[in-house]
Amino acid sequence: MCASAGWWFLEAFQGFSSPAQSPTMKSHRLFKPLLIFLSASQSALALWPIPRNLQTGNTLVKLSSNFDIQVKAIHNAPQDLLDAIARTKSRIRSDNLQRLNVGRGASDSAGLEHAPSLTQLSISLTGSSAKSIMEEATKDISRRSEAYSLNVPSGGIATLTAASTLGLFRGLATFEQLWYDDPQGTTYAYQTPVKIVNDSPAYPYRGFMLDTARNFFPVDDIKRTLDVMSMVKMSQFHWHIVDSQSFPLTVPGFPELSQKGAYSAKQIYSSADIQDIVKFAGARGIDVLMEIDTPGHTAVISTSHPEHIACAQATPWESFANEPPAGQLRLANAATANFTASLISSIARTLPSTLFSTGGDELNVNCYTQDAQTQADLKASGRTLEQALDVFTQTTHNALKSIGKTPVVWEEMALDHQVTLSNETVIMVWISSQNAAAVASKGLRIVHSPSDYFYLDCGGGGWIGSNPGGNSWCDPFKTWQKAYTFDPLASLTPAQGPLVLGGQQLLWTEQSSPQNLDSIIWPRAATSAEVFWTGATLPDGTPRNVVSALPRLHDLSYRLVQRGIGAIALQPQWCALRDGACNLD
Repeated sequence: MCASAGWWFLEAFQGFSSPAQSPTMKSHRLFKPLLIFLSASQSALALWPIPRNLQTGNTLVKLSSNFDIQVKAIHNAPQDLLDAIARTKSRIRSDNLQRLNVGRGASDSAGLEHAPSLTQLSISLTGSSAKSIMEEATKDISRRSEAYSLNVPSGGIATLTAASTLGLFRGLATFEQLWYDDPQGTTYAYQTPVKIVNDSPAYPYRGFMLDTARNFFPVDDIKRTLDVMSMVKMSQFHWHIVDSQSFPLTVPGFPELSQKGAYSAKQIYSSADIQDIVKFAGARGIDVLMEIDTPGHTAVISTSHPEHIACAQATPWESFANEPPAGQLRLANAATANFTASLISSIARTLPSTLFSTGGDELNVNCYTQDAQTQADLKASGRTLEQALDVFTQTTHNALKSIGKTPVVWEEMALDHQVTLSNETVIMVWISSQNAAAVASKGLRIVHSPSDYFYLDCGGGGWIGSNPGGNSWCDPFKTWQKAYTFDPLASLTPAQGPLVLGGQQLLWTEQSSPQNLDSIIWPRAATSAEVFWTGATLPDGTPRNVVSALPRLHDLSYRLVQRGIGAIALQPQWCALRDGACNLD
């Protein structure tokens, strides 16, 4: 809630306020001695994503030197919950983040000398059983319970309750963001009491996609990214793990794919690596959605199975593919379809997620027109290319459904091709945000991934050689402010709204590597975390807007840096310390 939105009751209402409690003129006169009006320069708590309801006061409270987090009445608390509690305790003590104002919180020091202390956070479940965070996070996307309630008084014992361990984990992420250090090193919160009741996401899918095929990213880089995702309550890691350039994935039963398709033996994700990442993500409330893009973007498979790939390494590459190297699965060939279904199901069955992506974007028709084997297969079957694509897709999707997985595809499968898709299929809308309406008109579920809002690689300049004037295809650079203005329901009817599962920001890595991973993602990727958690309306009832978001995103960025993340600055520090001073009038 923006502090300038209304009056704050300090005594008569136990320090809480909300728009519903704003006094009438009559009660204003009655309680005038008890009221303090906070100026716009004193923004609301710098929480990200901001809870969907939030009541705060203006009392300083110190963190007690013996502060602890206690688990109450949770029999056999899962280890990942206990580990999450330990991380929260450590971060509160080690963040050492000073407030972003002139003086960096020095004006709070005098008041802290006599401020009350918070001694404990007591956490408890309202549900009957305590499943692990990972079990809750990898449930079907429509069945996840992430709601929590948090009450932080001005001293004494704070409480955090939820119906699931996943909800408790989301509440811990909020609790961590309340705390600052003054210049003398005192850890404190400055707007207590804080009351959040049943905060839950507007949308269950709040994701980030990373491409690890154009350039390879070590396990530690992926884990660091997952850690930050969890700090802002992201729920889905879309792992675009292979593509035409490399195949770094070890697939049970298909070791030759990575042995011959990876950049090197050191740039392969072993089966142990995959499970390590999946468990690491799950313990942080994140489900891993893996993608093996088919039938396009598969040139690298020709290094081990040339019989399955049409136009492999064909030149000029721009006649056969959107980017080099050229090569696509021979979709009209029954043996290739069965090979692909077996490959996909072999890796999908090792993953706890109910979602798995088979891709389906950017098919090059000329590749198949020029491929003699594909033309022979089409003639033998009596099918058109579109009919063959439908059979191929049914083969791979039925393989996924047989092991309890829900197929995910890019929008072309729904909009550009004559492919039969079940209503359970999830469609990632990427070419344009405007295409969501066409997908919704077919009754299909949507994950917003629009290049005109959420592509993090846009604006980096052209990467194709011998092209001095080239730019990125999706120019311009997508600022956090542009992403933050995204409306998930734009152009949709009220009846179509429930088809939207959420959305994600994406990083295609033609020009990204471990060296610039943090800076190109953070804090920009956090914008969609708030878009899809908080929804259209802030807790004070006003529309979500970049003016109130900026100081909170500054705060998040500075906190991430304190935690060792290479998040970039959004503005000069002079601006970050003076809320609103660098805005356009």
